Amino acid sequence: MSKLLRVASYNIHKGFSSFNRRLTVHELREKLRGLGADLVFLQEVVGAHREHAVRHPHWPEGPQHEFLADSVWSDYAYGKNAVHAAGHHGNAILSRYPILRWDNQDISTHRLESRGLLHCEIAVPGWDEPVHCVNVHLGLLARGRRQQLSLLAHRLNRLAPPGTPLIIAGDFNDWRREASWLLARQLGVSEVFELTGGHPARTFPSSLPMLSLDRIYVRHFRVEWAKAHHGRAWARISDHAALIAGLRAP
Repeated sequence: MSKLLRVASYNIHKGFSSFNRRLTVHELREKLRGLGADLVFLQEVVGAHREHAVRHPHWPEGPQHEFLADSVWSDYAYGKNAVHAAGHHGNAILSRYPILRWDNQDISTHRLESRGLLHCEIAVPGWDEPVHCVNVHLGLLARGRRQQLSLLAHRLNRLAPPGTPLIIAGDFNDWRREASWLLARQLGVSEVFELTGGHPARTFPSSLPMLSLDRIYVRHFRVEWAKAHHGRAWARISDHAALIAGLRAP
């Protein structure tokens, strides 16, 4: 039997609790380590913020993705999406395995929302070819999300043809649940919670999850299990719930 690959996705809300009440990035690091994930897809990751560094005594010295990856995930990639006067933030992928190549594509559809897709090719032990991993944080407007999903499909149909192992994870902002059938039709992927439980997990807001905004889509994997991390301890860290799934080669 092939090795179990543990894949997590989490919108970390820039390392703050809901409504930015508390700095939670240190708690977040411990919670992430407790998941035991091989690959971690993170959204709203702060690469730099001069004002937070001055205001918060325990603000990490380096980028959040480096602070979170330290000593556990040997490889990481960060895609800078939103740039402002104090710094920048975006998506990150943390990996226990070598990242062979990566690229961050701008998929913004208007100037008020800076969005990107972070695409990595990762050498997972036991696989003959790299696993394509794409981390996304889509826009708030339905029309813009459809355009972004189309750009995603176009990219992957060009770079990751059918049969190539593929993981797409992140915050889809897709309360209408349009992404699943669009991506299934264009890329042949399936959502892990839909496969194991019939519908995507509710992830937002973390204190009382009602909306299924966060997803993990896969192709050329067998989904062993999938879990959403709810409860008070997790709700104190971010306004989204964390997702994790166990995957094997078919």
